[in-house]
Amino acid sequence: MSRFERRIGMNWNSHGAKQGLEAASRRFPLLSLKIRSRALKDETFRGICADLADAETALASVDRLPPHLREERRAEFEDMIESLALEIKQCLT
Repeated sequence: MSRFERRIGMNWNSHGAKQGLEAASRRFPLLSLKIRSRALKDETFRGICADLADAETALASVDRLPPHLREERRAEFEDMIESLALEIKQCLT
């Protein structure tokens, strides 16, 4: 945990927070400062970002599923990612 994280009482590695912020920043690179600022004060927002990272990870591993499940799961994860991205964008505007 960095000095900054200790000062604000937050561990960016907890509960996928770091991965979530990275996922949100990849999706909205021009809003990365706003993403970090919002995450500092909003646990719910951090959770949405973490969910986005988890959905991206699940989508990346969909090809390991049995063939009869792949397309359905791919569509499910893509929809989830789009929904979470929209939710993040709404939080930032």
